[in-house]
Amino acid sequence: MRSLIQKYNVPGPRYTSYPTVPYWDTERFTTSLWKQHMINAFENKTEEGISVYIHLPYCESLCTYCACNTRITVNHAVELPYVMAVLQEWELYRKNFTRTPKIKEIHLGGGTPTFFSPENLFLLLEGILCNVQTLPDIDFSFEGHPGNTTEEHLKVLYGLGFRRVSFGIQDFDPQVQEIINRKQTFEEVAFITEKARKIGYTSVNFDLVYGLPLQTKKRMINTLQKVQSLRPDRIAFYSYAHVPWIKPGQRKFTEADLPDNETKRDLYETGRAMLEELGYCEIGMDHFALPSDSLYKAVQSNTLHRNFMGYTSSHTSTLIGLGCSSISDTWTAFAQNIKTVEEYIKEVNNAHIPVYRGHILTEEDLVIRKLILNLMCRMETSLPADSSALVIQAGLTRLKELANDGLIQLSDDTIKVYEAGRPFLRNICMAFDARLHRSEKPGTLFSKTI
Repeated sequence: MRSLIQKYNVPGPRYTSYPTVPYWDTERFTTSLWKQHMINAFENKTEEGISVYIHLPYCESLCTYCACNTRITVNHAVELPYVMAVLQEWELYRKNFTRTPKIKEIHLGGGTPTFFSPENLFLLLEGILCNVQTLPDIDFSFEGHPGNTTEEHLKVLYGLGFRRVSFGIQDFDPQVQEIINRKQTFEEVAFITEKARKIGYTSVNFDLVYGLPLQTKKRMINTLQKVQSLRPDRIAFYSYAHVPWIKPGQRKFTEADLPDNETKRDLYETGRAMLEELGYCEIGMDHFALPSDSLYKAVQSNTLHRNFMGYTSSHTSTLIGLGCSSISDTWTAFAQNIKTVEEYIKEVNNAHIPVYRGHILTEEDLVIRKLILNLMCRMETSLPADSSALVIQAGLTRLKELANDGLIQLSDDTIKVYEAGRPFLRNICMAFDARLHRSEKPGTLFSKTI
C-alpha cells in the first residue's frame, strides 16, 4: 500500500461532474443555449421532478481549511437582500417553464445556511415552495453549524419538509479546531443532534475531515469515539484538500503542519476500520452510512447518484442551482452562477439569469460522464457498445497499470474496482478523463488524490 500511495498520489479531480469545471469549454457556452438545455430537460423529464440547490454563502468566521465560496461577516442585515435575490432568480427560471415544477430535492449549502435566521429561511423556502408541487418521496436537507443551529432552525425547517441535516464537525480535538478555526464542543454537537432526533429528523450526517493540520492517529481515534457515542445515520469522511494557491485562508498553516502521505492514509484506514466495526458501510468515495439510512438503501437498489451536492439517494435530470456560485446541471449542460454576492444580486435585479460560465456536453463527454459516474457510485461500469472509440481505448490503456497493481478487474465489457482499489478511485476515473489528458493546464488545479 505504501508504494502504491507514493505511485498514485498525484493531483486529480473529485469528479462531482464530468467534465470537471477547469476543463469546461466556455467558448461554446451562452446563456440562451443554457436556457434551451434547461427547458428541454425540464419538459422531457417532468414526472421525475427537479432538484434545487441553494447556496447561502455567509459565515461569521473563516474556517481556514475551507475551500467553499464564502463571505465572512457578522452583519446579519445582509440576509434579507440575499433571500430576495434568490427568490427573484427562482422566478427567472420558473417563468421559462410551461408546467408547474415538481420538486423532489432541496439542499441548503454554504457557507453556513444557519447563519440565516429561522424567519428568513422560512421566507426563502416558502417563496420557493409556493406555486409548485412536491413529490411524495421528497428529500430536503440542509447543512448546519453545531455552534449556531438552534432548536427553532430545526423546527422551522422540519415544518417545511426537511428530514435530513448535516453538521460540520471536522474534528473534535481542541488543537486541531484551533488551527482550522472551527470550534464547537462535543456538548454542543450532542445537544443539537439529540434535538434534531426528538423533532423527527430521520437522518443526521456528520462531516469529518482527515488530513487536517496537527491531526494524529490518537486524535482521530478520540474524535471517532465521540462520534460513536452519538451514532449519526451517515458520515462524510472527506480528505482535506490543500489548495492554498486557490484558498489563501489555508496559509494559516504550512505543509509541515499536515500529516505526511502515509500518515494521512493511515488516518483514513483507522477511521474506516472503526466505522465498519460500528456497523457503517462504505458508500462510494468518502461516505459511510448505517443500513437503515437512505444512502445505504440507494446502493442496494442501484439508485445512488453523484452530482455537485455530493452523493444523493436519487437522480433527477434537472438540478437548478440558486445563489452566488451555484452550479446547475441538465445532464447535457452545466452552468455556474456569478461568484461575488454584489454582482450576483445586481444581475438578478436586472432580470438576468446570473450564470457567467458553463459547458455544453459533447457526445464524447456524455459517454465518459456515464463511465465515471458508474465507477463513482457502483464501483464498476459496463463499457459502451462501441468500445473501439479512441477515447475509450486510451482510457483502457491507462487502466492496464492499475489492473497489474491489483486495483481493478478489466474484462472485455466491464471494469470492476476491487476493495484494494477504493483508495485509488479518483485515479481510476482519471484514466478516462479525456479533457484532462488533452489539456496543458497545470496539475496544481487539484488536491492530491490520496
